[in-house]
Amino acid sequence: FLFANTPRGARASAIAYSLVETAKENGLDPYLYLEYLFERLPNIRTDDRAAMDELLPWSDRLPERIRRRGKKA
Repeated sequence: FLFANTPRGARASAIAYSLVETAKENGLDPYLYLEYLFERLPNIRTDDRAAMDELLPWSDRLPERIRRRGKKA
């Protein structure tokens, strides 16, 4: 990434952009999806694979409120 000051900064930016673009591709509102993740992640065990799978952008368990209206995933 051209404007990252460090390799770790570039990696962090790449992760953020990947989350946003994957949310869009799965018919989610990126802002609401990230908000949902930031609310849920601190309260789950990250080694619980089933809990983490429910947070993925293609999960059927995501709330309808974060899906874009008029778009299907």
